[in-house]
Amino acid sequence: MGPVIITLLVVVGGIVMIALFVMGAYNTLVTLRNRYKNAFAQIDVQLKRRYDLIPNLVETAKGYLKHERGTLEAVIAARNSAVTAGAKAASNPGEAGAMKELANAEGALTASLGRLFALAEAYPDLKANTTMNGLMEELTSTENKVSFSRQAYNDSVTEYNTGRERFPSNLIANTFNFAPAELFVVENAAEKVAPKVSF
Repeated sequence: MGPVIITLLVVVGGIVMIALFVMGAYNTLVTLRNRYKNAFAQIDVQLKRRYDLIPNLVETAKGYLKHERGTLEAVIAARNSAVTAGAKAASNPGEAGAMKELANAEGALTASLGRLFALAEAYPDLKANTTMNGLMEELTSTENKVSFSRQAYNDSVTEYNTGRERFPSNLIANTFNFAPAELFVVENAAEKVAPKVSF
């Protein structure tokens, strides 16, 4: 074998190695991105369940809380805002603006539900209502599932962001526009506390 053939084999071998590295890094980033999008889909399922429970909760409470119309309307308004923010975030999970908007809407919804629950404490007939108790149990269970789903999503986003920031994978991420993903974090410390349900 002549020196030209050896040089050609070394160059071709180097190109093949680089191509294999690029394909491997690209495929890893795609896998990580799909993993965090799937994790957000799990949050979305639980949030939709939560949103579906709230109108039933308000409707049940409406008969007992006739003089508290403002509180009930605030809960419905917060729920509607959260539904809109959730749909926006679901269309592009990980996008910073959408995730912050969802976190803010969820915080406002949690706060308004907290006010409703506190108000409901003053109505013994409402506390004794079996429909209300059942809805409260379902809502509490759903809140727990949202928390677990949010943790899984944040873990997936952290793994993805770490993968896209590591050298030399960051070169592939920048070349193929793998944007950073945003965590689903509730900003206000008071909003981090789930509403207390005590029926």
